[in-house]
Amino acid sequence: MADRIEDYALLGDTHAAALVSRHGSIDWLCLPRFDSPACFAALLGEAGHGRWLLAPTGGRPASRRAYRDGSLVLETTWDSEDGSVTVIDCMPPRNAEPDVVRIVRCTSGRVRMRMELVVRFDYGSIVPWARRVDGGMVFVGGPDALVLRTPVATEGRDRSTVAEFTVTEGDEVPFTLQWFRSHEELPPARDAAADVAEAEGWWRTWTGHTTYEGPHQEMVARSLVVLKALTYAPTGGIVAAPTTSLPEHIGGVRNWDYRFCWLRDATFTLDGLLVAGHRGEAEAFRDWLLRAVAGDTHALQIMYGVAGERRLTEVELSWLPGYEGSAPVRVGNGAWDQMQHDVYGEVMSALHDARKMGMDDSGDAWEIQRQMLACLEERWREPDEGIWEVRSERMHFTHSKVMAWVAFDRAVHAVEQHGLEGPVDRWRAVRQEIHDEVCERGFDTEVGAFVQAYGQPALDASLLMIPLVGFLPATDPRMTATIEAIERDLTEDGFVHRYDTGVTDDGLPGDEGTFTLCSFWLADCLHQLGREDDARALFDRLCATANDVGLLAEQWDPKAGRQLGNFPQAFSHTGLVNTAFRLAGHDELDHHCDREEHVAGEVDRT
Repeated sequence: MADRIEDYALLGDTHAAALVSRHGSIDWLCLPRFDSPACFAALLGEAGHGRWLLAPTGGRPASRRAYRDGSLVLETTWDSEDGSVTVIDCMPPRNAEPDVVRIVRCTSGRVRMRMELVVRFDYGSIVPWARRVDGGMVFVGGPDALVLRTPVATEGRDRSTVAEFTVTEGDEVPFTLQWFRSHEELPPARDAAADVAEAEGWWRTWTGHTTYEGPHQEMVARSLVVLKALTYAPTGGIVAAPTTSLPEHIGGVRNWDYRFCWLRDATFTLDGLLVAGHRGEAEAFRDWLLRAVAGDTHALQIMYGVAGERRLTEVELSWLPGYEGSAPVRVGNGAWDQMQHDVYGEVMSALHDARKMGMDDSGDAWEIQRQMLACLEERWREPDEGIWEVRSERMHFTHSKVMAWVAFDRAVHAVEQHGLEGPVDRWRAVRQEIHDEVCERGFDTEVGAFVQAYGQPALDASLLMIPLVGFLPATDPRMTATIEAIERDLTEDGFVHRYDTGVTDDGLPGDEGTFTLCSFWLADCLHQLGREDDARALFDRLCATANDVGLLAEQWDPKAGRQLGNFPQAFSHTGLVNTAFRLAGHDELDHHCDREEHVAGEVDRT
């Protein structure tokens, strides 16, 4: 039986990431980048698809685990009648070759330990050539190679490398696993204890710059560490998650590769990093954003690779059975060539917020923004696939139109507030045209709320963004009615679904869990309505869905009480950070509405 998604903890070095379970098994590891083929893929199959187990014999889960304060150094402890032993895990900040460090520390008694290393390159499909070289075990398969170094004697058994050894009080036994290109020389040995100390110091220095003070301070700090860990340091791109194909419905087909960078993450991520005091990361992400979208804005994509790669072809890996039988397992993401108009608004808003918060600008940024506006002016009336990347027919999604309005709104403010040049009168006219159309066609008088798409009566949680981006205030009767309708019809145990999969044809079978980011949006809207107690109660419940080390997946299953989807999810953690800051009174995250400008089309709900 696979470990639950929430039974995993994250290791990372801001280039790549691993997931380690309560049983002491690293079941997912991609090297040298987030999107590289996995060398441990047991998460999506079984032990034979690659893993690295290091734990006491007997196979029991750990008694407790925690990150060292402010770091991504994990300590997993087993207590028993025989004694207590801790495994310290980390991926040190990248200096040269990527490596994973594991140290077994016995704090009392005498404990029998087992190590089992199963290396399978290319997502579990390549059994490597293993041999001893210069005191280490070297594994080679195609372009990839790993070297394991430890003072413990190891042996080959059933296409794996195993060791059994005993530790007594005071013992510390190191293990290091380094990746290198198979055609290059063996990398020099690392000092495991020094690597752990360096990693801990590096993370604590970084988290020391966090400025948040308020409720759930530890959760906010942990979420910011996750966002940093999901950053590809060489370029500044931030992946949506370090995993692929963790299911949105156990046993279903809603399994996607999230190891890429989505443009719509820009607004949420930049806001969260900036308001928390991490300007350097925000600037790096802004610069990645500009490089990614540079060129012909008619060819703008919704997502890119960590270095700005554009072709993210989706394929299925037939040899992997999937997490708890959830097939297919996919790598690449077919949504890369979808048309989603909302990304224009999200990029425009992200760059506007960066200027508003004092981030140095470049002339190139504004020129790219003007080109994007010219393209959007041609396209905004067309249907698209929308924020949720449906794999059915295109529709006139209300959220997409609202975000098109955002794009022109932020352009107008760029001229009015920052002195930039542009055809502001025309932009104002387009902004008003979009606003009028959304109020007329996006609000369904029979439903009594804004709806998912023009002419479609379904609700959609993305409509909660309407007051958060400044299109209408939450107190507008139409928006208040929409919030109430979503609370009534799209929630399960108080948590928010993106939409009703039984009503909306998204081109896929099956159901899914509640979407964690959408639940944070609801808390934001309740805050804007002045329902502070309700907003804080929902925020508290959302924080309680995190696992024991503060990590959130994409979705939550209220019935089973478990996490679903790729893990940990940047969207969920940015939602937590931004909602925490809003509830703590940071108004700079809110885009306020000009009430006089947007009264047109208001409906009397009585």
